[in-house]
Amino acid sequence: MKDNTYLYEYDNEIRRRYGVFCGMDEAGRGPLAGDVYAAAVIVPEGVVIAGVDDSKKLSEKRREALFDEIIAGTQWCIATASVEEIEELNILNAAMLAMKRACDGLSEKYGEAPAFALADGNRRPPLDIPCEPVVKGDGTSASIAMASVLAKVARDRYMLEVAEKYPLWQFEKHKGYGTKLHYEMIDKYGLSPVHRPSFLKKYFERQG
Repeated sequence: MKDNTYLYEYDNEIRRRYGVFCGMDEAGRGPLAGDVYAAAVIVPEGVVIAGVDDSKKLSEKRREALFDEIIAGTQWCIATASVEEIEELNILNAAMLAMKRACDGLSEKYGEAPAFALADGNRRPPLDIPCEPVVKGDGTSASIAMASVLAKVARDRYMLEVAEKYPLWQFEKHKGYGTKLHYEMIDKYGLSPVHRPSFLKKYFERQG
């Protein structure tokens, strides 16, 4: 298993500087359908979960196993922004909103807000606490890596529920991403209620 001690060393330094903090990440900015998900995670000092890494580098089976370990060993919150909010705000702002909801949810859930936040990416979400964006943060910070796993697994599970509700589009096979199969289903059946019309505007224009 890959050594991930450097992720915890990074977090230990942040903890020394700021005290209790959370790491945040989102999942689902790229797909053509479905809500965007975000998670915020506070890793208690001394808690180490083996094998944590950027969720994109992990197998689905490994992410599922880590999900349960993270839920059991940390303080966490998962939040979303809806397709309607994505269409109204644009995907970047909707993802930032989902991150804010996840961070705010920690204080609602556990009665105390973190003093500081790390957010994956190059943009600072609109939080009520100090926040630092970290480019490639899911490969830098254990807290962000755990948030990436929670957000990814939660969104994938949600898309399986969507697949049962709208079976024609076979969401269980592509999770809403723009695969060849997905475009074929869109060509055949049009858009479902969970598609993001703004993401497909140029595609339909090219189709004539």
